[in-house]
This record gives sequence, structure tokens and C-alpha cells, in this order.
Amino acid sequence: MGKYLVTGATGFLGSHLVRTLAAAGHDVVPFSRGSGGDVLDARLVEAAARGCGGAFHCAGKVSRDAADAEDLYRLHVEGTKTVLDACAAAGVARVVVASTSGTVAVSEAPGRVVSEDEAAPLGIVSRWPYYRAKLFAERAALDRNRPGFAVVCVNPSLLLGPGDLRGSSTEDVRLFLEKGVWFVPGGGLSFVDARDAAEALRLAMDAGRPGERYLVGACNLTVAEFFARLERVSGVSAPRIPAPRSREAARLAARVLRSIATRVGLPSPVDPETADMASCFFYLDAGKAERELGWTARDPNETLYDTVEDLRARGAVWPRSSNGRPAV
Repeated sequence: MGKYLVTGATGFLGSHLVRTLAAAGHDVVPFSRGSGGDVLDARLVEAAARGCGGAFHCAGKVSRDAADAEDLYRLHVEGTKTVLDACAAAGVARVVVASTSGTVAVSEAPGRVVSEDEAAPLGIVSRWPYYRAKLFAERAALDRNRPGFAVVCVNPSLLLGPGDLRGSSTEDVRLFLEKGVWFVPGGGLSFVDARDAAEALRLAMDAGRPGERYLVGACNLTVAEFFARLERVSGVSAPRIPAPRSREAARLAARVLRSIATRVGLPSPVDPETADMASCFFYLDAGKAERELGWTARDPNETLYDTVEDLRARGAVWPRSSNGRPAV
């Protein structure tokens, strides 16, 4: 049994990882801002990492707000550099970094399924501060892989499942349940259960090849297909109106709708960056993780059911009145 540092230990993925490691009999050193940790403080990270044979770097922030670009870069890029350098200084031999499928598995081509070997789609992700920061963080992490200090990246797609207390990943499902989604974007997505993503991280600590990344996703669906599954699972009717297909038209429509919604006092149905992202396809091939790590995903419908039930059980879903505002 090993002793492992886990950054971001109270986040959606990190909290599942802590439970996964503990269930496997490992000792866990949780590291989070809530417990006084800071991934930008090398001294704190090194002190926490001493005596650990490995570390999992899961700390991060999910945001689609362009105003957060600088904070996202500092936390993800500079934070990753700080954590890995501090772990190396503390004598940690191996670090598994939680990256994202969006560093490689994004395309404007319908039906295109991407593997780890393809080049980063810079022309697409450079417009999105979160994915741009994650891409540079992943590169900084893999650049630090060397003999005696192994670095492996695990790249989950959209994380769903129970336990997203901060709404970092399941916000779009919550909006769907509240009938806050007005249109059906023309793109496609992949999603994976956060519990299965945590298991992929655990497996990568033992079986992941140094310097490699592993895409993990349960299924690839158009957004329309995703909404149809949510409708069946939740009983909430999916939107029917298609959004503009092109990225440029989708962004323009989002800006116009946001302006109209603001004037009449209604919540904005979508922001321009989300509209842009939802016009693309995030399809991936998880075969490498299955072959090399022995990873498998659960039934994706189970994940959707558990996501919906968890949001409802925690009171995260508010009923809405006929005018679109939350009912009180």
C-alpha cells in the first residue's frame, strides 16, 4: 500500500479519488485550499509531499468566463509547475496529473473521434481560457517527466455523477432540469462518471507509462442525443429548437439573446463561449486507457441517473415559474 498526496482533494474529482484510494487501502494526504493548502506555495506543497511515494494533482478551477483567464492561467499552469517541482524536491517518484480531454479531443468535424496521438487543436482551444490553460499546464507537466520522476496525465471528458457540490461540471445538467436551456446546440460531447475518472487516476499511478496521457470517456453523443437521454432519465422535456450550426453564428446568437434577456429581466439562456464550445465535437477514443490501464467505464445511463438524483436530493435544482424565474 502506498502513501499519496492529493491536491484539490475536496473538489469533484479529488474527493472521489480520495475515497477510491482509501478504499484500496492507501494512505492519503489531502491538500486543498480549504485545509490551508495552496498549489502556488512551493513550501506548503513540498512539506505535504514529504514521505509520499506518489502524488495526484487534481487542483483546478472550471470557468467559461473570459474575465477569469488570468486566474485560470495562474492556477493551472503556474500551479502545476509549482506542485510538480515541489513534489520532485520532496522525493516523490511519480505524479499523475488530472488534465482534460479538451487539450486534444476537440474538433469542428462531425463524427471525428480523436486519440491521444493527435496534435492539440490550438486554433480552437486558444479561444477558450479554461482549455487553453489546461493545455499549457499539461505541456508543463509532461515536460517535467524524466528518469526518476515519472509524470502521467489522465484526460477525462466532461465529469458527471454524484457529488459535484460546487457545480463545476454538472451545471449544464442542473440548467436542463430547471428548463433553463432554450436551444439544442449542433455539436457533440463525451462524458464520464467522476467515480470512473478517479479509478483511471488510481490505475495510472501503477500502470501508466511515464510521459503519456490517457483519454477517458464513457460515450460520444451529439448534444441532441445527450438531451434525449436526460429527458428519459429525468422526465424533463428537452428543448427542441436547434441553435445555429456554425461557431460564429452561435456566438452571435448568444450575444443577441443575452442582451434581450437582460433587458426583460430573464436569465441569459447561454453565454457566447458556451455557445461556441457547444458547436464543436469533443469525441474521443478511450481505447488506450482500456488496453494499458485496464480501465472500464460504467453504463453511461447509470451516470446520468445518479447525476440527476444527486442534484435533486441535494436541493440544487430549483423549480421555475412560468416567467422563467426561480419559483419561491
